[in-house]
Amino acid sequence: MTHQTLSNKGINIAYHHRPAIGTTGVIFCGGFNSSMNGQKALALEAVCAKENIPYTRFDYSGHGVSGGAFTDGSIDAWLSDTLCVIDHIKTPAKQIFIGSSMGAWIAVLAAIQRKERLAGLITIAAAPDFTERLMKKRFNQQQLNELKQQGQILMPSKYDDGSPYPITNKLIEESRQHCVLGASVELNVPVRMLHGTNDTDVPYALSIELLNTLTATDTQLTLIKDGDHRLSEPAHLEVLERTLMQYF
Repeated sequence: MTHQTLSNKGINIAYHHRPAIGTTGVIFCGGFNSSMNGQKALALEAVCAKENIPYTRFDYSGHGVSGGAFTDGSIDAWLSDTLCVIDHIKTPAKQIFIGSSMGAWIAVLAAIQRKERLAGLITIAAAPDFTERLMKKRFNQQQLNELKQQGQILMPSKYDDGSPYPITNKLIEESRQHCVLGASVELNVPVRMLHGTNDTDVPYALSIELLNTLTATDTQLTLIKDGDHRLSEPAHLEVLERTLMQYF
């Protein structure tokens, strides 16, 4: 499907926007090293097409077909990309931010900075503060030394083709300023959170912590028994669809 591009700090950010007559739109923030053509992104687009809901998905810099290098990225940079897309999509005025894994962290940060555009927040296998809470704790001493001395390490992946991906010291250092767990984040919109109990990448305890961080009065966390990190099985996508349609 043909995508459009916009420029953020000189880098082309690829996005796809499906306009519709709805007064509330949906924007999807993908996960770490993922693209806007993932299963959840496309499944949500199908739901929005069926229900005539405006929908936007995009690739962060260094991801998918966007410009820039993945190794130049951090939560700071990818949040900037997200805000750029949100600001570019002028209509509808209100949006439901949906974030998967790292995208949930970014969606929360975007919600804080664009409260006037926010109609709701949905997180899927939320990984807030994952650079501090998960990555750093899983590195051994050799990896920590290599990270500081060489600026990056290669980590094996169990997804896609299994190719290792780089983790940079830049990612760790520049993301720290955006940690949210343990703070008090006030969002006066309905918040829905989904997490699988069999998520071996991001424990659902992080979603519980995020639940306690958000002060929104209408906040619900749904634990999906035996659900994995991706939550992309047909039954999981049905839960996501039902969750989204609670807003309409």
